Amino acid sequence: MNKETEYRVGCNIRRLREKRKMTQDQLAAKLQINGCDITRSAVAKIEVGQRHLYPDEIILIKQILNVQYEDMFDV
Repeated sequence: MNKETEYRVGCNIRRLREKRKMTQDQLAAKLQINGCDITRSAVAKIEVGQRHLYPDEIILIKQILNVQYEDMFDV
């Protein structure tokens, strides 16, 4: 993904997370419980487009936030 797309996807993830009243720590913890080796800092970097998303993270974030892929990738 290019930088602009990564930024927009990150903003979507942040918006969806906040809509569910979930903190970055809580999202990172749920990802860790499901086998993703990720920190709160990494979640923060994803949300501002400074870190790439891996396929397993995309799938788990979708499940944890209970959203559609379109919600995450609507750029």
